[in-house]
Amino acid sequence: MPQLNTSTWFITILSMTLTLFILFQLNISKLTYPLNLNLKNINTETFKLPWELKWTKTYSPLSLPPQ
Repeated sequence: MPQLNTSTWFITILSMTLTLFILFQLNISKLTYPLNLNLKNINTETFKLPWELKWTKTYSPLSLPPQ
């Protein structure tokens, strides 16, 4: 049974990781970021939910007066 030749694995793995690193760096360098990093004002508009518009009350049987 032939032996598995692993002598080139180190070079292959090293070149692969180096290539991936370079590709990721090139992809990241294409991104543009805003120069002005001030926070924007976010207007939070409050609105009533449908169940807040109606007045409803649910009575539990234990809170009712005894009959």
